[in-house]
Amino acid sequence: MLTRILPPPGPARMLTVITMVMALGQGLWMAINAIYAVTVIRLTPGQLGLSVGISAALVLVSSIPLGHLADRAGPRTVQMWSFLALAPLTAALVLVDGFWSYLVVTSVQGFAYRAGNNARKAMIAANVPRENRAHVMAYIRASLNATMAIGACLSGLVLAWGAREGYQAAVLFTALCFLATGLLTLKEPPVAPVPASAGAAFAVLRDGPFLLFTALDGLLVTHALLLDLVLPLWVVHHTEAPRWMSAVVLLINTGFVVAFQTRAARGTDTPRSASWASTQGACCVAVACLVFAVSGGKGMFEACLLLVVGALLHALGEIRQAAGSWTIAFDLAPDHAQGQYQGTYKMGGDIGKMFAPALFAWLIFDNGTTGWIVLGVSYAVLGAAMPAVVARGTRSRDRAAAAAGAKGQDPAAATVG
Repeated sequence: MLTRILPPPGPARMLTVITMVMALGQGLWMAINAIYAVTVIRLTPGQLGLSVGISAALVLVSSIPLGHLADRAGPRTVQMWSFLALAPLTAALVLVDGFWSYLVVTSVQGFAYRAGNNARKAMIAANVPRENRAHVMAYIRASLNATMAIGACLSGLVLAWGAREGYQAAVLFTALCFLATGLLTLKEPPVAPVPASAGAAFAVLRDGPFLLFTALDGLLVTHALLLDLVLPLWVVHHTEAPRWMSAVVLLINTGFVVAFQTRAARGTDTPRSASWASTQGACCVAVACLVFAVSGGKGMFEACLLLVVGALLHALGEIRQAAGSWTIAFDLAPDHAQGQYQGTYKMGGDIGKMFAPALFAWLIFDNGTTGWIVLGVSYAVLGAAMPAVVARGTRSRDRAAAAAGAKGQDPAAATVG
């Protein structure tokens, strides 16, 4: 199993180990965060929702500047200080006693986490050869799922105990994981900051093809919400399957990612091949939607069988689409601006997740089977558009590099206009 989540020794392995340490605390915290806020800090559900929304909006608008910071200050420096800052910020939640203090702490947490995430992607771009980046990202994603699952299991013990001391111990354990992540970053190879003369501060905002790819991919990755948000309610209200089938679906997804993500990254080493992988993944998700649609109104055995088949198709689509997206996001970005480009890429998923819950609820719960079909067709259409969008981005990148070479500039620092 370790060979499926750990790459060979070197910078890629250290990046993966650091991710595993971070994900252990993250998996624990994600499972108890909302419960901690409501039961220990005593926020109302409305206050919790408002604070999450405000924090998410602030992180969204700061994503590009934080990515640019990683380019200019050096990604290892930004990653280290971001996670070192997350340690006391997380521990401070033990002292939080109301809405405003919770909002301030979680908002600053969001800034620090996004800065560290952007810097981590820039570290991968700097330390891993272009042709190996998708494969390394596959290892990182497999390890992320494995250790988040362990963290989620730990959260089960905390929730079973139910005592305030247990929740606070979980908070401090999460803070310790962030501290360890920051300190382990010192073991990574240093990456020199990019001088300001290498390109415009926010050149990504003038890179139309990359922005189009970001928007398209942001719509595609909303499929992750199907398992977390839509399917549990579909199982309860529209199928004869037992309630625990929604947990089985999530377990299938986690296990599939851990077991097969590295294999799914094969053959995605160029933007063209990666774009077709993304298309294949989107089509698998589309078929999964149709299978989920058919599960409604069936008997218990048939419904369970269809849900398992749909979960497997969804998991296959997820890992294939993700593998394609990594190569595209790295290769369409100029090397001198990986931080701001990866920050922009992350925004696509953030924006998609802002509107998708309400749209999915309307499609599926107001329209039933028809809604699933519309959703499946939409994913198929989005996936089919990916090769053309990526081809346009590749042509723009090549033209910018050729123009920079003609002017005697470093083609690697060329900015797409």
